[in-house]
Parts: sequence; structure tokens; C-alpha cells
Amino acid sequence: MTDHLTKYYGKILTGGFSTKLCKRLTEYLATLVALDKMDSPIIPYIAAWHGDGKIIWYEHVGTRFLTILNCQPAEVAEVFRQSIIDRRLYHYGGQEAHVEEEIVTRDELWGNQCGLREEVKNEGMVECIYQLALPGREKTIWLKDQAMIEIFADDEICLSIGCLTEVTKEMEQKDLLEKFGYFDELTKLPKRSIMQRVIEMNIGNLHRGYIKDFVFLLLDIDHFKAVNDTHGHQAGDQVLVSLAEVMSATKRQEDEIGRYGGDEFCAFSIGGLKNGLQFAERLRLAVEATDFVYNQQRLPVTVSIGLVTASQLAESGKITVEELVRVADRRLYTAKQDGRNRTVGKDPR
Repeated sequence: MTDHLTKYYGKILTGGFSTKLCKRLTEYLATLVALDKMDSPIIPYIAAWHGDGKIIWYEHVGTRFLTILNCQPAEVAEVFRQSIIDRRLYHYGGQEAHVEEEIVTRDELWGNQCGLREEVKNEGMVECIYQLALPGREKTIWLKDQAMIEIFADDEICLSIGCLTEVTKEMEQKDLLEKFGYFDELTKLPKRSIMQRVIEMNIGNLHRGYIKDFVFLLLDIDHFKAVNDTHGHQAGDQVLVSLAEVMSATKRQEDEIGRYGGDEFCAFSIGGLKNGLQFAERLRLAVEATDFVYNQQRLPVTVSIGLVTASQLAESGKITVEELVRVADRRLYTAKQDGRNRTVGKDPR
């Protein structure tokens, strides 16, 4: 028998808690220790936390979990926390069996621990997938977490009794399919469908309080039809490719840029109007300063940009993808009407 299975390293059984809690935990420990001895691919664990506290600890972890994290039982909580890249939830529903993926980054995860703990307490269960970056490993690994939550109000203790399953191959296959299915072949940027998912996820993050605001941009190439008519569609394609490269090189790591369709592009960034205008102007000025060349001939290329923040929509109504696109498109039209090669982030009074 593995040493850590015979030695108790938790806090509850030696912490003066109620007989009810200690008895229940002892029953769970016996069951999960027996499961761990079966050398199953399922990794059992018991996590615990005080009802209103941020600190989580483990009353039991499976042997394989220790091997994956390469640590001792007392170090599991901290090593696991430091290894997380993101946590993913999948929401199923609707007549079309649509699946929504909600991604919470490590910073968002640990910045809102209390809120997340309240969510799992209310739901009575946990079902998510963690992406981990572990020291000494070239690739990330993925662990699916499924657990039930049991609350002991008298002790102000919550238990999460669950199991982890490695799903790295499945998630790598999913990412590969998305790479081939969701990226525009010409510009190599995410397609409109992916950008829409990014916005949908961040609308959810906004409602949950994970972020305070975000900005959505629509960009259109000025006089693009003249480029195609004068120099041919190959020249137009070259402009689209070069423009995508310029914008990708200009954006920050936390920003997103995609191809909306035709000569229109879209972009997303977390932050308010000031951040959005700065982002838009970085893109616009970078395009303006770039020499777009086709057959040794310079093509004058500029972009007009319309943008909207989630907070602007919140003042007047519901925040939806459709409304974000509608308002950004209206402001893009204003930028065109006002002379092109400019950014509009507010409606004229």
C-alpha cells in the first residue's frame, strides 16, 4: 500500500469538528482509498474549505494525481493552483443541441474564488475541465473534474468528493478540429463564428463579475473595391493577408482579431472606452504606416473603425452579440461618412 494512503494528512479528523462530519469523511476516505488501490484511470480526491474562506485543502488525493503534479500530499493545493492555465465549462441545451464553452483563466479563477465557491455550493456539483502546464512537460495536460458538494453547516465546512480523469488526447483532438474548422484560410485569423463565441463567453464573464467591461470593433478597408477593380482580385487578396499580419503584430496578447467577412475585420479587447479607442488607433495607425505592395506598386491602404463597449449598451438595454455588431457597424458607417481612415466610438449628438 502506498504510504500516503495509510497516513492521514488532512485537517478535519484532527481539528475538533463534529462527530457527524468526521464519520462521514471517514466513510468517504475508506471508499476512495479502496478505489485508489484498484489502479483505476479515475483519480479520486476529497477537497475541503470553510464556507466563507478562500483556502482549499485536500483530505485525500489519488496516487496518480501526486504523480502528475510531482509533489507531496500537503503541496497538492498550491501546485495544482499554480499549474492551472484555465478552467472550461460546457453548457448544453437548446433545440439545436448547441454547446457553449465558458473559459475562465487562472487569474479570473483565483480572483473570484468566493463567487465560484458559492456557485458550486448552490449547484451541489462540479463538472469542468482544467488545462494544466506542469514543470518538465513540453505539452499541457487536461483533467476532467467531476464532483459532488456536501455542506456541513454546523461545522461551516464544504466537502468536494470527486474524481479526475485525464482527457488530454480528447482535448488536443478538439483543438485540432477547431484549428482547421474555425480559421479563415486566406488570412489565418479566426472566423466570425469563433469571434462570436469569444464575445458570448465574455458577456457571461461580465454578468458574473469576472470583468468590468469589454470593447468590440468592426474594421473596414477604405476603397477596397477600387483595389480589386484596378489591380485585380489577387492584389485584393494580398492586401487582406498583409493587413491581417499587420494587425496581428500590433495587437496585444490579450486582444483578439478575426475576419468578419469580405474586407471587414472584427476585434475584441477587455477594458472600457479609453482602452478601446487606444486599441483601435494602434491598429489604424499601424495600417496607415505600412507599405502595401503588389507587383512592385504601392497600394494606399487605410481602415475605418467603429467600436462599442459593453457598458455603453448596458446603459440602454441588453448586451447581445447582435446589438454589439449593430452599433459598431453604425459607427463604422459614420467613420466612412466623415472621411474614412478614422475611429468612431460614440454616436454623434
